[in-house]
Amino acid sequence: MPEALLDGLRVVEISSYVATPLCGMTLAQLGADVVRVEPPGGAPDRTRWPLAGSGTSLYWTGLNKGKRAITVDFASEVDRQRLAELIVHGGPCVVVTNTDRHPELTHAALSARRPDVIHALLEGRSDGGAAVDYTVQAATGFPLVTGPADVPGPVNHVLPAWDLAAGLYLATGLLAAERRRLRTGRGASLRVALEDVALATAGNLGYLAEAQVTDHERTKSGNDIHGTYGRDFTTADGVAVVVVVLTERHWTKLLAATGLTAAFAALSESLAIDFSGEAARFEHRDLISALLARWFATTPYADAAKALDAHRVLWQRYRTFAEIGRDPALADDDLFAPLDQPGVGPHLAPKSPLVVDGTRADPSPAPSVGEHTAEVFGTEPDR
Repeated sequence: MPEALLDGLRVVEISSYVATPLCGMTLAQLGADVVRVEPPGGAPDRTRWPLAGSGTSLYWTGLNKGKRAITVDFASEVDRQRLAELIVHGGPCVVVTNTDRHPELTHAALSARRPDVIHALLEGRSDGGAAVDYTVQAATGFPLVTGPADVPGPVNHVLPAWDLAAGLYLATGLLAAERRRLRTGRGASLRVALEDVALATAGNLGYLAEAQVTDHERTKSGNDIHGTYGRDFTTADGVAVVVVVLTERHWTKLLAATGLTAAFAALSESLAIDFSGEAARFEHRDLISALLARWFATTPYADAAKALDAHRVLWQRYRTFAEIGRDPALADDDLFAPLDQPGVGPHLAPKSPLVVDGTRADPSPAPSVGEHTAEVFGTEPDR
């Protein structure tokens, strides 16, 4: 059992869906005491798909492992005040939330009563407008460069990337604020907007600067990796794999693995193309892919895997969630441990991806609705 790095840190999480629950779970996995606050009957994300056969949300239980849960009637001023009392009394507290509509629970109200409180607010847009991951994607360009080149219009991504990134930004900001509080005793008000996370990422990756300083128009490139070489292939026995080439060394290893070194040397000489450069490989990707596709199409998967691994090529076989989840080897993966979740049953659940001093803490079940209300408040709230 690793030492709990955040032992003694109190976190009150007033949230739903992905970003803020992920922030809370990240802190819980590091040892913080995270209390998830829900309305009576549970938060709306408690029923989100995928579901177990019992109807229990696998989504909810996955994102709320290791927390305690209390219920608060947010329509009741008495209940809101009771929650505020919980936050401002006791040890130093961190609040993470995706709503500022409750006046007693804003940073201004809480810090007036306890100056060292740390309060983190997730917003959709920085101007206060409503947004979720999928609407943010639409507003920030990514769906219009996703998908096959011959498919017009946007292609939405199934991964809620901005929720995930925002949740980890929240956790990072809270830990930075906690470090300052330990040094100075000062609290903090943090705000993160989903749209800002997406726009900052587009800017940090150079996509927005490209639009500002060049006349290039980013377009779809299907399964080809933009600006470098990488794409999918199918082996002789029908197995789909992806191959990625980032450096000249990767390129020479791929050619050695596939036996195409001489063929590409001849092409390079006859066409005056220097395939050692990343830009040239992307520009001439169709020519490269034609030769590689022929090799994969005539090579069984087992032989291809052996050759690619022997030369340390960047590659992987495409797998479905079902293949991964039902693979017996999952039980031997240090990332996973058995968890008996009420409503779900025994299954392998992930620990934290972060390894602390060589170990990871085992996962704990997600709480039922209001499971810890009496424990946290001391008594059941008056109705």
